[in-house]
Amino acid sequence: MARISGAEALVRCLIEEGVQCVFGIPGDQCNPITDAIYRLGHEAGLKFITTRHEQAAAHMADAWARVTGQPGVCLGTVGPGVADLVPGVYAAWADSIPMIVLGAQNQTWRCYPEHGSMQALDQIALMTPITKWRALVNDVRRMPQLVQWAFRAATSGRPGPVYLDLPSNVLCDKVDTDEYPILSPQQYRAVTPPVADAQLVEQAAEMLVHAQWPLLHAGGGVLRAGAWPEFVELAEYLSAAVTTSVGARGVIPEDHRLCLIPSSFGALGAQATADVVLLVGGRMGDLDFWGRPPAWGEPSTQRWIQIDLEPQNIALNRPVDLALVGDAKATLRALLAAVKARTGPKPENPQFQDAREGQQAWFHQWEEGAHSDAVPIHPLRLMREVREFFPRQAICAVDGGTTAVWAFYMNRIYEPRSFLWAADSGHLGAGVPYAVGAKLARPDVPVYCITGDGSFGFNAMELETARREGAPIVVIIANDRAWGMIKGGQKLVYDERYIGVDFSDARYDKLAEALGCYGERITEPAQIRPALQRAADSGLPAVLDVIVDTEVHLVPPDLEVLDGLWMEGCEPPCPEE
Repeated sequence: MARISGAEALVRCLIEEGVQCVFGIPGDQCNPITDAIYRLGHEAGLKFITTRHEQAAAHMADAWARVTGQPGVCLGTVGPGVADLVPGVYAAWADSIPMIVLGAQNQTWRCYPEHGSMQALDQIALMTPITKWRALVNDVRRMPQLVQWAFRAATSGRPGPVYLDLPSNVLCDKVDTDEYPILSPQQYRAVTPPVADAQLVEQAAEMLVHAQWPLLHAGGGVLRAGAWPEFVELAEYLSAAVTTSVGARGVIPEDHRLCLIPSSFGALGAQATADVVLLVGGRMGDLDFWGRPPAWGEPSTQRWIQIDLEPQNIALNRPVDLALVGDAKATLRALLAAVKARTGPKPENPQFQDAREGQQAWFHQWEEGAHSDAVPIHPLRLMREVREFFPRQAICAVDGGTTAVWAFYMNRIYEPRSFLWAADSGHLGAGVPYAVGAKLARPDVPVYCITGDGSFGFNAMELETARREGAPIVVIIANDRAWGMIKGGQKLVYDERYIGVDFSDARYDKLAEALGCYGERITEPAQIRPALQRAADSGLPAVLDVIVDTEVHLVPPDLEVLDGLWMEGCEPPCPEE
């Protein structure tokens, strides 16, 4: 008979799942968990990474999952610790990222309902809107089962964060693992993903083979499923145009002959004129213009096929002609075989040249700014220098408002799972912890973060985490001394009635140095490339504090479009005469 504590059972379950890092902040009620990691984790390759804020811990777990494809794990102690996890869990929930969120709780006899205990919190209710499944482990005998259930829920169907509420007495109680065993993943959940109905796959192949001007559009589900090889091979076989959602960038190299950059003139033209569209793993949200005209073709003339693992995502925002419910990778593999059985490789449609010319015209808009020698620095010059410095396989985290928009124009993505951005939540503050989590997951790959000064401030102290854990990321701050996107909106729509948007001239490079990292301020374009080299050569986490042209930075070309999407139907009040 093997009797171990609930905390040990939890940690052994994590080890069985191959978890390598648990991100969080320790506390009294979760000390049994961290102690079990200390005692059991070393030989198994599991370690605890303490952060400076639980939000950052959740972001690091999120980044770990985005980069590796395996669920990330984060931990908070009862009350404020779990509450502080919420912002990071929300960003993962919005982007369908598999994550195991662990929260310590007061003893079972002091909670649900609580009756005056310090730090008491209904953590189940708190996590309900931002997790796909959650449970209270109210008896130690259920610990192995519910941890396994959590992994099953996080990774099956549409993935997402799940939450386990862990009373401290349950963590200390003993369980007999002969009677309540710790199972391998193959023993309790499906490890072979489901394929869409074979007859529907054949129909989809017919539609694609007979299309004159097909287009494949990838959502984040292609990345989650690891389906990019099949997706790109299908596109190449059909000579189909390829677009992606902004969050799915990297599914196809952005210099591939078939790739049209999201929202570029070429992409919008191809999306509007394609006769058949294959949507894989996406819901067509606002940054995809809801899949509706004029950015896309009329439903009466443009036929749509959708592949998604989650039935609720089918035709969520755009009617479809054929729905294939199944795993993106497995279903694309079957679809590719069905297409090859019907035809040889398809020649390129002459319309593709128009799309490429449209894309080149879109690129041409940015050339002057990208090569500007102006002081203060044009944001496009900064983005070009950064992207040209780092190798193609580098992992990039982007954070901020207008900074993210400027980065989009010049910061090309070439590899799957190398682009980290809180796409569907638009959450600020994720950039630095995303970069740290990614570097810990992929220490062999350069990792850089492009961020605004406002968003940097949310989790700037995680530089100390990066220094302590040996994660030499490079953080590039586009410093306009303001909440730039909001100030830009106040400039465009509210007649420059600026309120609450301006900062003082903080020296973020000096903050980095104080935390044991490399720091440098940059004020002229010619300084950018040498500073990037010095940052990389330092072997330390590094911050480059780049002073950008405030007036230019406030209003990137697409700000009015974004403001229109987010503020549709909201007219600003006119000042009294």
